[in-house]
Amino acid sequence: MSKKLQWIVRVTFWLYLLYIYITVYRQGSFYSFLLLNTFLGYLPIEIALHLKATQSKLIYWGLFVLWLLFYPNAPYVITDLFHLARMDPYNPANGLMSFDLHMWLNFTNLVASAFGCALMGIWSLEYVAQTLQKRFRLLGWPYRTLLVVFLTLASSIGIYVGRFLRLHTAYLFFEPDAVIKQLLEMWNPRMLIFVTFMTIIQLIIWAALVIGRELIGNYDKSEKLLK
Repeated sequence: MSKKLQWIVRVTFWLYLLYIYITVYRQGSFYSFLLLNTFLGYLPIEIALHLKATQSKLIYWGLFVLWLLFYPNAPYVITDLFHLARMDPYNPANGLMSFDLHMWLNFTNLVASAFGCALMGIWSLEYVAQTLQKRFRLLGWPYRTLLVVFLTLASSIGIYVGRFLRLHTAYLFFEPDAVIKQLLEMWNPRMLIFVTFMTIIQLIIWAALVIGRELIGNYDKSEKLLK
């Protein structure tokens, strides 16, 4: 990603966080959790921007581990969409969807956070897979796919930990013994089914982005639409 695009990503996220702080968090809204969750979802994206395949082992693997610990926060924001259930979008008088702009504003904020973090998070995941390919000289789509699936499985486990054990990444640094104990005890069939669901969702998003990117790029190239 070029420096220009990197700064566009940074500025966009920080402006959105400022908007959430002013219009949602400071107002004491139920949806104030969006500020923290979106910030945590942005962190792995920022970490990925600093990761380079040519870095020294110490720096590269340090950043990689940091990214891996924080990455689940990006797709985690998708699960915040369950809070849409708090909205009552239908008018009881006529059964039609209500044109309540405040409700649609909350809907917009939830979807914007979920899509922004998930889509840019998937970008960071594929970029990290690219750096691993380059460092280990693993050429070809089969290796890329295997790396993406492995990293996605890891992130799905992280989503389960965050959503149901209520453990943030920071707890691993401050309460490692308690965190490790819960991590060892969490494995059961229901947990594995949830991880499978989250993995499917993320892989569908990744596949859609890859296919869409290829189709758009091929058409631009064939029609010479971009210089």
